[in-house]
Amino acid sequence: MTVTQQSVALFSGVGVVLVVASVVGYVLHRRFSLESPSPTIDNLNSRIKAWWMMVALLGLAFAFGRAGVVVLFALASLAALREFITLTPTRRGDHVALAVAFFVVLPLQYYLVWIDWYGLYSVFIPVYVFLLLAAIAALRQDTQHFMSRVAETQWGLMISVFCLSHVPALLGLTIPGYAGRNLLLIAFLILVVQSSDVLQYIWGKLLGRHKIAPELSPSKTVEGFVGGVGTATLLGSLLWWITPFSPWQAAAIALLISLMGFFGGLVMSAIKRDRGVKDWGWMIEGHGGVLDRLDSVIFAAPVFFHITRYWWTV
Repeated sequence: MTVTQQSVALFSGVGVVLVVASVVGYVLHRRFSLESPSPTIDNLNSRIKAWWMMVALLGLAFAFGRAGVVVLFALASLAALREFITLTPTRRGDHVALAVAFFVVLPLQYYLVWIDWYGLYSVFIPVYVFLLLAAIAALRQDTQHFMSRVAETQWGLMISVFCLSHVPALLGLTIPGYAGRNLLLIAFLILVVQSSDVLQYIWGKLLGRHKIAPELSPSKTVEGFVGGVGTATLLGSLLWWITPFSPWQAAAIALLISLMGFFGGLVMSAIKRDRGVKDWGWMIEGHGGVLDRLDSVIFAAPVFFHITRYWWTV
């Protein structure tokens, strides 16, 4: 099949799954929630609605090709960084560094991804910006909580911009026999990682008994983790046909990025607990903010990118 045919088949399959999920959610709501409210059913329906929106945005970005994907994730990074900084205590001495982060570093990182300058975008934030932000903050001569304030801004850029920019960076990889199909690598990454999140939630509600980290995320259970990651690994193996991987390679990579996604969720939950909030924001109904939805992708994207680049590119 051509890349267009594969894309249509993939999005059609996702659409069918969402239609079925929407019907099931509606039936459950009519049967149980009308008599007495059910937070679980309401949350499930909110998640389904959010998935419709996210699939629509991703499909629209795919329609515009490389430009659409880069713009979409640049805007996602902007929203994510804003959410992170909003929950981070700042002082007047941080304003210049924050302005540089938002209006210079973020667009420049995505420009470097756009022109496919791997040698620079792979080190720009963790090396040059890491040093630059500390220097800018020092010049402001505000030393109160200096280390924590600088580190929080650096961390916000790392997760919200650097890690997330590895998703559109997949479009710049040159893979033998896979020319023109790199959009499907992004689809594979997002489908597997996000499905793992949803499946962990569903398995946890069905079979969950033993909590993994109740202080961080009370809803995550051992049973949900095993069921969700295992099912997402199976899904990844079934999606091998949209990738340059063999079925067993796709399964192994799906397992790895599902695990990274799980750790991403835990780390971001730990930050939220430290800040005393439940969600990063309220932009997406049923999911909180952009960071709540992308926490797993943030951790999985760089790992997926570098594994693919190291083993499959020329």
